[in-house]
Amino acid sequence: MAAVEYCFNERQSLVTAVVHHISELLNEAIIERGSASFLVSGGSSPQAVYEALAERQLDWSKVVVALVDERWVTQEHAASNEAFIRRSLLQSCAAAARFIGMKTAAHSAEAGLQDCETWFAALPPKADVCLLGMGSDGHTASLFPYGAGLAHAMSSGDARCAVIHAQQSEVTGAHTERMSLTLPYLLAARQRILLITGSEKYAVYCAAKASSDFMSTPVSAVLNTDVDVDVDVYWAP
Repeated sequence: MAAVEYCFNERQSLVTAVVHHISELLNEAIIERGSASFLVSGGSSPQAVYEALAERQLDWSKVVVALVDERWVTQEHAASNEAFIRRSLLQSCAAAARFIGMKTAAHSAEAGLQDCETWFAALPPKADVCLLGMGSDGHTASLFPYGAGLAHAMSSGDARCAVIHAQQSEVTGAHTERMSLTLPYLLAARQRILLITGSEKYAVYCAAKASSDFMSTPVSAVLNTDVDVDVDVYWAP
């Protein structure tokens, strides 16, 4: 596996290219398999991508959208990834898509893990498209450096969901209790796309490509794996 890099001079060109790529992948999956599964990330970087995707004329009724991670907050909370996806992607044409979130009614992520695992069991073994981001600390999804539960999430066999308690930092903010897809399920996706913006994150990405220390830089595990599917990396300043 290798990282295939697509670099752009400005972000609108990146958004246009990513939206076209994802639309093609989802449409191909619908044609070939009758449905498509799309794993999505939160964060500020993909917002413009989601808003443009929402206007695409796909057969969204045959698309399942599912989170790659979630803070353990209510859906009404400003930090909720579910709320963000509902506002940015599940609008207009894409409102017809089916959605799988992660936050349950349970008081803790540990207590909600089994329900979350049951929900995600509805997805195919290989999701069609997985859109990932990366933090300046080298995390992706909620696989945070040295987080409690990280080792299990990185090598959890058939499990699709894992509880992570991140070490609080400027990147995590106050919400360190998380649910995340496991590394094996992320790597199983038919196509992974890593979206990066800004020079600081590009430097982190370059360092991660050269690192095999997955605990300190978890995104390295996405970039350096023996899975035989390339990861497409999109970057703009």
